[in-house]
Amino acid sequence: MDFITSIKTCLKKYGDFNGRASRSEFWYFYLFVLIVAALGWFIAVQTYLIAIAYILWIPFLIPFWAAAARRLHDTNKSGWLQIIGYIPIVNWIGGIVLIVFYCTAGENKKK
Repeated sequence: MDFITSIKTCLKKYGDFNGRASRSEFWYFYLFVLIVAALGWFIAVQTYLIAIAYILWIPFLIPFWAAAARRLHDTNKSGWLQIIGYIPIVNWIGGIVLIVFYCTAGENKKK
């Protein structure tokens, strides 16, 4: 899946936490969200309006969570597992574990 198709797919499945997402779909959308966030922070720093960064970034929060849940489903894990990245004491450990899960190859469903 290419960059543009990935973005379209993830935005089309805005709140769809069911199904599976390929590695390329997830990582291209992740890259897109990082670019939007960096652009937002750049504009916010230049204009001294931090709210601009949040206005640009927040609409992509739910699609990102949905894509992450679908990515975890592709590796036969629960989508709820992404919560470990938000636990305050172990969030850096959880983040590393999530990156490993996101990079793991998905299950081949040919039967």
